[in-house]
Amino acid sequence: MKKDAKSAIGLVIRRLREESKLSQEKLADRSGITYQYLSALENGRKNFSIGVLEAIAAALGTPFPYLVQSAFADDVPMPKVSPNFFIKKAILPPHLTTAHIESALNETHRVIRMINTTLRQESGRPLSAYIQGNNFGGIVSNILCDAFSRLTPYKHNHNQRYPDLVCKDKNGNTVAGLEVKSTIQKGKGGESHNGHSGWHVVACFSLTPHTGDIKFIHVMFADLIGQGKTDSDWRYVGSKVNADTGSQRTETYNTTGAGTAKLRHGSVYLDTDIINISRWRTSSDVKAPAYSPFIKKKMVKP
Repeated sequence: MKKDAKSAIGLVIRRLREESKLSQEKLADRSGITYQYLSALENGRKNFSIGVLEAIAAALGTPFPYLVQSAFADDVPMPKVSPNFFIKKAILPPHLTTAHIESALNETHRVIRMINTTLRQESGRPLSAYIQGNNFGGIVSNILCDAFSRLTPYKHNHNQRYPDLVCKDKNGNTVAGLEVKSTIQKGKGGESHNGHSGWHVVACFSLTPHTGDIKFIHVMFADLIGQGKTDSDWRYVGSKVNADTGSQRTETYNTTGAGTAKLRHGSVYLDTDIINISRWRTSSDVKAPAYSPFIKKKMVKP
């Protein structure tokens, strides 16, 4: 059944406004229209111009094409992380909060949805159908890294060196760095081209093949000891050659048992509806902190 444009776009505007926690008065003021007109738009009772929609999209911080595409995309709810699955008192990098993490994860969901909406309209296939395995995880990592840069105190490290993100104080001094990795492999340890010291985040996601949507289900943070240092959390695994294709991977370090244990104990978000960690193992050389889900699940109330 063909959607009525006024009603479909009005519903999207209302949803995005509510997700942004804006009143009709506030959004109308930012868009340069009256709240009565906005109310009529949201309820599909008024016509709209391209200029009005562009102003509303800008006020919502949403790309104009996404606003329009969302109105005619499949009626599938946007994936969201649940506040229930954030773990109490988990240690985070300086100046980073669970609210920051939640917004960055959900923004990554949104961007992937936006890309897939366009691709499915043009070819009937989502991004994951074009890009497989680690390459797709790398794209998710890049989008997540950008979401962190836009929505948290951790900003892109523009000199293209380690780490991906840096947090600076008001005087421009670096407080901490953060290296970002995403993977579809649940509970996966860290992987690095250099095995540096510092804060690392590994964000595990599930993938819905038909829509191409992703959903983050496990997010781990740890301050790891770099390769070459005493009790390093990294081991060198070399540059492997694919037996089928003959291609050679870049030099790689993986976390040791202790490094992986630190990440698992450092779980900040764990979707227990999807992941059962009862059979997972952690190194006995690493003492589990009180907040570790391997001791007791302590979830934040919504």
